[in-house]
Amino acid sequence: MTGYRLRRRGVIAGLAAALAGGAALATARRRSEPPPNVLFILADDLGVHDLSCLGRPDYRTAHIDRLFGDGVILDQAYSNSPTCSPTRTALFSGRYPARFEVGLYDPLPRGRAIGFPPAEANMVRAFRSAQYRTALVGKWHLGLPPGSGPQRCGYEEFFGPLESGMDYVSHRPMGAGPEDPSMLFEGEQPVDTQGYATDLFTDRACHLVERWRRQPFFLSLHYTAPHFPWQAPGDSPTGRGISGNHDTGSMQTYARMMQALDAGVGRVLRTLETCGVAERTIVVFTSDNGGERFSYQWPLRGTKTELWEGGIRVPAAVRWPARLRPRRVTTPAMSMDWMPTLLALAGQSLPEVILDGIDLTGALTGLATTPDRTLYWRTQDMAAVRRGRWKFVRDETLEYLFDLSSDPAERANRRLRDAVVHTEMREAFDLWNQQMLPVPDDARLPRVQRRREFESLQRQ
Repeated sequence: MTGYRLRRRGVIAGLAAALAGGAALATARRRSEPPPNVLFILADDLGVHDLSCLGRPDYRTAHIDRLFGDGVILDQAYSNSPTCSPTRTALFSGRYPARFEVGLYDPLPRGRAIGFPPAEANMVRAFRSAQYRTALVGKWHLGLPPGSGPQRCGYEEFFGPLESGMDYVSHRPMGAGPEDPSMLFEGEQPVDTQGYATDLFTDRACHLVERWRRQPFFLSLHYTAPHFPWQAPGDSPTGRGISGNHDTGSMQTYARMMQALDAGVGRVLRTLETCGVAERTIVVFTSDNGGERFSYQWPLRGTKTELWEGGIRVPAAVRWPARLRPRRVTTPAMSMDWMPTLLALAGQSLPEVILDGIDLTGALTGLATTPDRTLYWRTQDMAAVRRGRWKFVRDETLEYLFDLSSDPAERANRRLRDAVVHTEMREAFDLWNQQMLPVPDDARLPRVQRRREFESLQRQ
């Protein structure tokens, strides 16, 4: 990893020290017990209120609702980015995505070997070094072999698409023909397997749980649902020339996709029970960013690709029957926090790297408070900062300040009324931004093109 010396290093060390006592006690308490399994379920473009237990009115997600009801719900969970690859970079590394070249892009540029560096410390390698079995079932989207890839970055096994935009039915790029290669891979080899993608991922996850029931495992189940192309079980493949975004989908199709996702999660949870490992398995369910066209974000502003709350607020819950009692917490959390948190819950050591994410076990257990901190986001043309109840947003040249405690919908701009707070948060962002990799010019182009395409469609 490219070396860096942060001005925030002392702050990060202080946070780690504040949480070390509780983590050490938890580790000591579990030394005589077998280590817990970890099942990390990641939905794709799932809006913060797209589960019926969180407000979705037009369909039910009974199995995921039960998972949330039995676990700790994080009511203020955020993704590290409003798009896919940067958030997955943060989740994987425990660090801000802008520390890595792969975290600067979405989509990743074609023809360039950009991916998560295989030599970097990451969450999966940490579990594997603790003798866990590791597998990724579902979407990777962090670079292609030979420069990167799931198995080159710590996973023993991989089944799913390496990139984004896979047709759920044909498993080819959306809008492709039958002569195009499959996007579905077994390890690093493409496979031509029949079946609806969500069901295939569920089948493989259940198989791995059954196979690994007698040994600790870390299983990433990264569904592609409900990301476009919007296709439900029984639908036909997208036709030639279909973009999958502007010209497909409906509320009814989205509901059927979500019901298939919910059924899949239910099957995996039942498999944990039938294999006798549910009690000692930590299950996380969350999303990689906010929702898209058919998501239910109300009353939040914005969607995927934007740093308004609707683009970065995500549903999140963690269930561990052996240790965590059902409750709701309002501690702000980010994708990068899962690495230190899950390692601490499992009683495993952190790698010798400086992490931006923090251990949330105190908040999850209710045994300690989480220190106050400042959270940062950056896209190609937006910036945001969250500190306590305040949120700063820069959208190109326009700047905003919101009091989220009274205005979670981000409607009342308090930039002038609370000018001192606005200035402090803007300066905090600028200082943080200086410590990140700069946004390259070719990373800006895709978003500009998408915006122009959307504006053109709106004028037709």
